[in-house]
Amino acid sequence: MRSEWLKLKSGSDIRGDAMEHDGIQPLLTIETAECVAYAFAAWLARKTNTTTDKLTIAVGHDSRLTGQALKNGIIKGLTAADCDVLDCGLCTTPAMFFTTIEPETNADGAVMITASHHPWYRNGFKLITREGGLQGSDVTEILTAAMEVTLPQRLVKPIDFLSVYTERLANMVRERLEDDALRPLLGLHVVVDAGNGAGGFYAQFLKDLGADVDGSQFLEPDGHFPNHVPNPEDKDAMAAVCRAVRESGADLGVIFDTDCDRAAIVDEQGHEINRNRLIALISAILLNEKSGQTIVTDSVTSSGLAKFIAEWGGTHYRFKRGYRNVINEAIRLNEEGIECPIAIETSGHAALKENYFLDDGMYLVTRLICEAMERKRQGLTLGSLIDDLAEPLESVEVRMNILEEDFHAAGQTVIETILSKTLEDASWHLAADNREGVRISFDLDGGVDNAWFLLRMSVHDPVMPLNAESDVAGGVRFMLKKLYELLEDTEALDLSPLKKFIED
Repeated sequence: MRSEWLKLKSGSDIRGDAMEHDGIQPLLTIETAECVAYAFAAWLARKTNTTTDKLTIAVGHDSRLTGQALKNGIIKGLTAADCDVLDCGLCTTPAMFFTTIEPETNADGAVMITASHHPWYRNGFKLITREGGLQGSDVTEILTAAMEVTLPQRLVKPIDFLSVYTERLANMVRERLEDDALRPLLGLHVVVDAGNGAGGFYAQFLKDLGADVDGSQFLEPDGHFPNHVPNPEDKDAMAAVCRAVRESGADLGVIFDTDCDRAAIVDEQGHEINRNRLIALISAILLNEKSGQTIVTDSVTSSGLAKFIAEWGGTHYRFKRGYRNVINEAIRLNEEGIECPIAIETSGHAALKENYFLDDGMYLVTRLICEAMERKRQGLTLGSLIDDLAEPLESVEVRMNILEEDFHAAGQTVIETILSKTLEDASWHLAADNREGVRISFDLDGGVDNAWFLLRMSVHDPVMPLNAESDVAGGVRFMLKKLYELLEDTEALDLSPLKKFIED
């Protein structure tokens, strides 16, 4: 089994099956946890030019069924490496980031045990340093070293770090609202949907600040996720929180994924604000505070969003999918003198510069709640900030499996086929900001660049996601039919989902 541990690499995280299901044996086991933790400690010691016995590493987990057992494995591996351990128990990924920043804990690194929105039988590890999450190459190095680990045994200190994290958020609320009162959110009604993940405490946090949280739901941690998948991109999850907002007459609803590094919100009418809408909303707030800034997003954002950001006095900068990719690019641009206040994906991952560029969905929604409170005092709504966001008439995502073993090479061949088409057919416009896969726009019904598709490699899997949007009725089917005709003879890609969409 150890020889297969590299299969657990998932972008810049470690993820895999942690419980038996459908006859499949788990690859992510307690042994894996012990060895990964030991290898992480050794890697972190080298990175920080110290020894493992000088390291303090915090460990936390979300509500998954295997969280406690894997946490025990992580702790055993860390203590075997002579590290001191802060046992944070049930926690969120953003809070675990802050264990490396808060003077009270001053951890050298952290391990968050989570598989985000993945099914109940999966789990994983997010390895964290004071600089944030690891790169994919770091994860490969640690997994490779873990396969060779033989554990030699040792000091664990339980700590309630969520109270420290929430106090930081509370201070931010009071500073933003310029209100030193104990209950600065008095008069605001917010519904919290934690999806039975780790974020249920957020409702009490808001209540302590004066907010009415009646109608909040699914706050108890339950790794079976009995009510809906804890995922802000899931239709059923969003429908559940939208319904709760409407039924309770709330000003706002918030929803988190399992470990709270992703989030979305719902406006006072029960309309979801996620994906492009969420990016537009926080962009408007940031650009209203300071015009001329650059908003870094992933590659699948809409043309309407780019126009919206420009109208608010900003620059839209599309980059590669993957939260670590957009964060790294925003940091790089800031270092070059280009002011970027946020790196955000359509999935709900968001990292603000003012918050150490940490991937923190809970910080994002708290920032939005502050804005909602300010606007309510003025008789305005939060959702009205994005009234001018132009949204596509049609949109779709189609995912196609790559059939060849060397899926990276096969995927690149498909992309190059499309790039070649742009050289021979002037109606296929390659996007000027094409930084991932291939983004092609078309001029339909006398318009200009009013329909587009993007085909790229998945961050984690041997899959090519295809996103398409059109401002013209029938535009998506027109484009995807053209794409199908171009790729029809390829054997590297399972085109059946694309064909099905065209024929339906």
